[in-house]
Amino acid sequence: MKPDFYTNESRVLQDKFLSRSLADQLVKTRRHQEFSDSDREIINKAPLFFLATASAEGFPDCSVKGGNPGFVKIVNLTMLVFPDYDGNGMYRSLGNINANPHIGMLFLEYEGERRKLRINGHATVSEEPHFLNQLPGAKLAILVKVEDIFPNCPRYVPEIEVKKKSLFNPAVGYVPPEPGWKSKEDLKDYLSQRIEK
Repeated sequence: MKPDFYTNESRVLQDKFLSRSLADQLVKTRRHQEFSDSDREIINKAPLFFLATASAEGFPDCSVKGGNPGFVKIVNLTMLVFPDYDGNGMYRSLGNINANPHIGMLFLEYEGERRKLRINGHATVSEEPHFLNQLPGAKLAILVKVEDIFPNCPRYVPEIEVKKKSLFNPAVGYVPPEPGWKSKEDLKDYLSQRIEK
């Protein structure tokens, strides 16, 4: 069963600071479960997003997932998919997803309106070729079934100029350079032990 949007602890604070009616109005007028045109625009041009996961015991983790704009794909009105690229091999986010599929995603616009978009959903890790073929450079695909979509006020988001995309972003016909950390003395011997897919 899907939990209420607000926890009891949120309600206590809303009542203390007299914001319960505002909070209820925001849910009524902003919360949705299908991607709008505005949502699609924010997601399609995002060079990165923030991913929140938690272990089975509830211990949180937050990471940044980046790529060329369009690296997050909207599959349908209530589902999206994003790639897992070559990384440091810790698999903290994906390990958490396999143990506890509830995730949060935060997208930010860095110019213009500086809109914020929060997505909560249920994620699964996939090796399905159908999805991997849509995500150049992906080792795995993460499918997200949307449970809640809601924009946030952008007033605390600074205007940031994205000067150029990362040289490490995978793309069709492009082989990214090796990152510097792979040649660190304390790590390079361990990289040869990895199984590359």
